[in-house]
Amino acid sequence: MTLEIIRLTLGPLPNNVYLLGDPDTGDAVVIDPSYEAQAVLDRAEEKGWTLRGVWLTHGHFDHLAGAGVIANAFTPPLAVGLHPADLAWYENDGGAAKFGMAIPALPEIDLYFEDGMQLCLQEGQAPVAEVRHAPGHSAGHVMFYIESLGALVCGDVIFRQGIGRTDLEDGDLLTLLESIRTQVLTLPDETRLLPGHGPGSTVGYERVNNPFL
Repeated sequence: MTLEIIRLTLGPLPNNVYLLGDPDTGDAVVIDPSYEAQAVLDRAEEKGWTLRGVWLTHGHFDHLAGAGVIANAFTPPLAVGLHPADLAWYENDGGAAKFGMAIPALPEIDLYFEDGMQLCLQEGQAPVAEVRHAPGHSAGHVMFYIESLGALVCGDVIFRQGIGRTDLEDGDLLTLLESIRTQVLTLPDETRLLPGHGPGSTVGYERVNNPFL
């Protein structure tokens, strides 16, 4: 299995949306689909990939605005995964109304993430990613560690020389810093960090240069 990950920067905030696929089988998933969902579908089609699922790092609206459009573009609809501690966000449209925004209708959650869970692109295949629960930005925030790519899709946990905001409901700074210490900084320094916003980084760079750490 040879994995490939593609970043698309979409939506008004703007958000990094990731396509994780296996060029050999054509199976893929989308991580944190934001607005402009059609761009994700078009890019997957260009690659010859068939989406098999939607993985959400957390329940904030800008990271899931396209989940319904993408899931319902397939028959049957794609399974959508989220940590149960972020269900309240998800069921309230990710808090979009608080920011004067709206999102298309969301499907039901089919897959509930938990720390240490091994995820496959397609049922019956070998695992490609490990779920790492990293609360602090939200209670149910998770990251996806893709060891074969030396990459961590980290959502809004950590950014290049920054960390996620903790002033929203169920955010907590000390909890976030502990999540970074135990779930990010324990990875090899060369691990690439693929955040939900802005440029990528590495564990080693953030260990030395991130002012919040």
